[in-house]
Amino acid sequence: MMKNKLLLTMMIIMVSISLTGVIVYVVSKQLSAENAQAEEPEPTIEEIVSASVEIPEVTTSIANNNFARISMTMQTDSPKAAEELEQRDFMVKDIIIDELSEMTRANLEGRAGKEAFEQTVKERVDAMMQEGEIVQIYTTSIVVQ
Repeated sequence: MMKNKLLLTMMIIMVSISLTGVIVYVVSKQLSAENAQAEEPEPTIEEIVSASVEIPEVTTSIANNNFARISMTMQTDSPKAAEELEQRDFMVKDIIIDELSEMTRANLEGRAGKEAFEQTVKERVDAMMQEGEIVQIYTTSIVVQ
């Protein structure tokens, strides 16, 4: 009877030590991953500009017999991706025209409409990119009439 209690006590201590070790390991890994992300510096404006592509003004009709005129700058994650995006300029314009043609004036008004449009364009352009991805889309001009 005494041996069983001693064996049970030893097993409980061993399991407790093991669990403590696993918890310490997992927490230290998470903290080191967060520190690695925190140490990654923000890109400088020169790096942002070198990885960005300006999409010239696009004018097209939208739903309800209105029209929209929009120009954008797309920031990629690398200069190589920006180079690819420049070559795909005609494809990007097609995506913009395609998305605008389905929208109404009310869809494009306000921050929420503009952000939804940018997100849709970003997703579609990202899908066709082979080198890198779109980080941010900046609408530099928009007129809806």
